[in-house]
Amino acid sequence: MPAKDYKNTRVSENRELIEGHIREILRLIGEDVDREGLLDTPARVTRMYEEIFAGYEADYKDILGVAFDEKHEELVIVKDIVYYSQCEHHMAPFFGKIHIGYVPSGRIAGLSKFARLVEAITRRLQVQERITSEIADIIEEELAPHGCMVVVEGEHLCMCARGVKKPGSKTVTSAVRGLFRKDPAARAEFLSLLKQ
Repeated sequence: MPAKDYKNTRVSENRELIEGHIREILRLIGEDVDREGLLDTPARVTRMYEEIFAGYEADYKDILGVAFDEKHEELVIVKDIVYYSQCEHHMAPFFGKIHIGYVPSGRIAGLSKFARLVEAITRRLQVQERITSEIADIIEEELAPHGCMVVVEGEHLCMCARGVKKPGSKTVTSAVRGLFRKDPAARAEFLSLLKQ
């Protein structure tokens, strides 16, 4: 995200309402909302929502909009960007690593911008497939590279801790744009470098 630490201001503006709803959910699942351990839970959850849903406040043009003219037109990879997100189907966490590769066409972005872009995309209700495509589409739109490729690995608690209960299972998604789509050798180079 941009240099300042974003928070979801809609959550802040609706703090009392959200806290009341969380308290009511706790009551409806059978909890004693007046017991010591739960007294501050609605406020803590609301503060957490300000942070984990901060992506709704981010502007992608702010993030990748500052790019530099550079004649480098070879593969650039930023890998192992750790992310945390929330599944839009169960509101359960999922997390993993994102790997981004692109071949500039005369414009490059600062490397930290890719991590900030990941934060902006993942800090909202999401599905892994959309995260993957959105990152690739934004890089393509903002930097106009010869090609870009995004690989996202995720472990989903909605699959590990409930439902089929298969802990340790991972989902891998990819988005391929430009020369990576047309050139199998470029795609293979990117994938081989991820293993190093």
